[in-house]
Amino acid sequence: MTFYSTLNSALFLRAMATCLLFFLSTAVWSDDDQLRATIYNQSLPLQERVAAFQDLTGLEPDPDRVYRVCIWDIFGRSGPVFAAAQEQRKKILEFGVNVEMVPYTSEAVMVEELKSATCDAALMSGLRARLFNRYTGTLDSIGGFPEREQMRLALKLMADSRSADRMVSNGYVVMGIAPAGAAHVFVDDREINTLAKAAGKRVAVLDYDPVQAEMISGIGATPVVADIVNAPNMFNTGVVDVLAAPLAAYEVMELYKGLEPDGGIVDLPLTHITAQLIGRSEVVPNELAQFVREAFYQGFDEIISRVRMEEEKVPDKWWIEIPAEDRLEYDRMMQQARVELRDKGYYSGDMLTLQRKIRCRANGAREECADPVE
Repeated sequence: MTFYSTLNSALFLRAMATCLLFFLSTAVWSDDDQLRATIYNQSLPLQERVAAFQDLTGLEPDPDRVYRVCIWDIFGRSGPVFAAAQEQRKKILEFGVNVEMVPYTSEAVMVEELKSATCDAALMSGLRARLFNRYTGTLDSIGGFPEREQMRLALKLMADSRSADRMVSNGYVVMGIAPAGAAHVFVDDREINTLAKAAGKRVAVLDYDPVQAEMISGIGATPVVADIVNAPNMFNTGVVDVLAAPLAAYEVMELYKGLEPDGGIVDLPLTHITAQLIGRSEVVPNELAQFVREAFYQGFDEIISRVRMEEEKVPDKWWIEIPAEDRLEYDRMMQQARVELRDKGYYSGDMLTLQRKIRCRANGAREECADPVE
């Protein structure tokens, strides 16, 4: 939803600063394994790794080349994410690199622009990023990370050079992944505190994700198709009874309107979600993207501090406590959903396995740790 409005400008600035290496013209690719090993050796000074990158690719500055970075900000040109991008552009111009930052209020339109090569790179939700890289797109899986520190560890692993090969898929490269906070279930009636009580209720589902509608129908609820921008308004106006949304969207999208007077927020994160910068690999080589991924991870705490500020705006009165026995049932339900979606090719089985290992590392007493199915 609008978790992008909580992104800390410093994170985006630092990540795009690393993109100063964007002064790429036409590449003369080398098979020099030693140079490549130097680039991916995170124990070496950055300057040495960058020098190896330049030696490997033979890339030179091209003042006539304009790199188009597309930014999804539902507030468009006046939004906080785009403002941060514009500030970064000023810094990049000082290095003779011409980067054009383009705002999009429609994530769907922006994604098509990336596919058509109108954009060289695009900042989008992790849910959309799954269309480009199923492995990193599965980071946002339902129940994948109940706790924030579990997401931190996962993003550390994604920024590790040993994960580099996983970052390239079907002509696209994951340039960076940022945390976007916890997603919760918002309901207009606090009595909807179990799956059984969701039967017959109207639930917002994303228009580009037919699997969500299938899951909602499976619990006896009625899926109502929405896009990522208008879904909050549908909840606020009573068109839907149930909405899954980032907690950080509570104030900026005025979700308290949909909660009043008898609603609430289920005190059980569906997961912790991400924002991902996806580039065209023909423009952004993976060796370059590695530097950007590291910069994104270095900004984790800055982003989370801003996200937490938004999350803390939710009054305690809205929380719907879930008994321990019901939490176990939710865990089982979400596990079943993940396995079904994996078997349908929606989720990456390798990422689900990694998520399970991270969850079990945090809490080895979990049921799934003794009898793993992911």
